[in-house]
Amino acid sequence: MLDQDSGLSLTIARIVQRLKGSSLHSQLERQARVSLHKPEIKLESLKEDIKDFLKTSGWEKKLQNAVYSELSVFPSPCHPAAPPEHMKEPLAYMRKAQGSWEKRILKSLNSMCTELSIPLAQKRPLSEQKELLNKWNEMGTDEPDLSLFRPVYAPKDFLEVLMNLRNPNYENGEQPTFRNHLGLIQVPLKVKDIPELKEDFSELGLNIGQLGIDDSAQVPPEFFENEHVRVGQKVLAEQDSAAAQQYVRQGCPTALRADLWALILNISNQPEDILYYEQLKSNVIQHDLLVDSLIYKDVKLTASNDDYYFVFEDYLYQVLLCFSRDTSVLEHFAYSSATPPKSYIQGKLGMEEYAVFYPPNGVIPFHGFSMYVAPLCFLYHEPSKLYQIFREMYVRFFFRLHSISSHPSGIVSLCLLFETLLQTHLPQLFYHLREIGAQPLRISFKWMVRAFSGYLATDQLLLLWDRILGYNSLEILAVLAAAVFAFRAVNLMEVTSLAAAEAVLADLSTLKVMPLLQIFLFATVT
Repeated sequence: MLDQDSGLSLTIARIVQRLKGSSLHSQLERQARVSLHKPEIKLESLKEDIKDFLKTSGWEKKLQNAVYSELSVFPSPCHPAAPPEHMKEPLAYMRKAQGSWEKRILKSLNSMCTELSIPLAQKRPLSEQKELLNKWNEMGTDEPDLSLFRPVYAPKDFLEVLMNLRNPNYENGEQPTFRNHLGLIQVPLKVKDIPELKEDFSELGLNIGQLGIDDSAQVPPEFFENEHVRVGQKVLAEQDSAAAQQYVRQGCPTALRADLWALILNISNQPEDILYYEQLKSNVIQHDLLVDSLIYKDVKLTASNDDYYFVFEDYLYQVLLCFSRDTSVLEHFAYSSATPPKSYIQGKLGMEEYAVFYPPNGVIPFHGFSMYVAPLCFLYHEPSKLYQIFREMYVRFFFRLHSISSHPSGIVSLCLLFETLLQTHLPQLFYHLREIGAQPLRISFKWMVRAFSGYLATDQLLLLWDRILGYNSLEILAVLAAAVFAFRAVNLMEVTSLAAAEAVLADLSTLKVMPLLQIFLFATVT
């Protein structure tokens, strides 16, 4: 472990290094040069005067937000002697499992490529480029034949892999004795219990005002909402990312949500950001990738059939096609257990100098991937801003839901947390479902992998995602999944098969997220 001072020094050095290459750095330099011509800047106190100028002109706040954003995304630095893969994932057996899973995905992709005789990438003919450009805003009207394409994998395939995860240090021919855990996940990771969760999510307490709660004994809802909106407007006026993150823990007013999320994620949609988006669009127009068909297929299978999201079909194509070409997404592999897949230029197989990442962003979409974007379409109607928000949400949160790691917000930990909460606090229900062959995780896994997108009503989903942003954690997904089972416990105790249990939990669209979370966390006897 690093001591505190060394860790802080390394963190500062890393943030300085990353910001040096950013547009903010060049803007700050430009503003500092401009300030030299101002009469209030004196040579004898040059450094302090420039600092004061940057502070009063709002640039210091922008720098603070950029630093806060870096701290929110990147993990704490490892010991200097630790190998680089430890930053990706400290446990060797997790890294190995992720590597094996990636090989399976690539095998599936390559076999589809061979079966259909379609190249991974090819330049579009000029006529096709022109046609795609003309219908860019109405791609949903296009009906390509996708019958031969299939999703590379679905959440249930991924669950099977997680169920077979084992720590080799515990494998000695007998059942591991590290815990009396009867769920599907059999790895010894530390997950939180209800007292720890109560402490972490203290702002969700029964005596604290929340958006998403219709009635409160403490404060009349309309009084709380009016005051909360006033505070939210003040937070936005201050343009402080850290304050915005703390604020959204009690929920975002609908009218302020888009701006607050953008502030937390440090997205400002500058002219250079819009230009970057246009370059990605140009790459989509020029080149046809096999993953484009996977994206089309996924949107058609999921969002296009959803009562809330079908109207955003065109937005989803635009965002996801651009996302697949965005090489800046590759940066997140520095702290992800995953590794971007490589492809080789034809005839140069195995020669590293001819290797390219495929797709260019390193992310192969799976069944349901488009549902990470769909809810954001309610908030952002400008394509380049919608794109940036999604990309930032992905590299902060969503990538953890489809990669194997020991991170507390990783899908393995979320599954274990969900099963542990159920087994500890609803043992009768847990054992009943297990006995009839309806392991709870088989039902809840798809909810968590999609961060509940497509399962909850959109207003409730956005209230849930407020808290993901507010706590910079996905753990609340596992808590909500357990809370849903607790809410439907009476009905579930009467079922006698997996199909019947799935039927009881088939429709979550009428659920109110915040009361469920509050009751489960703060009214559960521990």
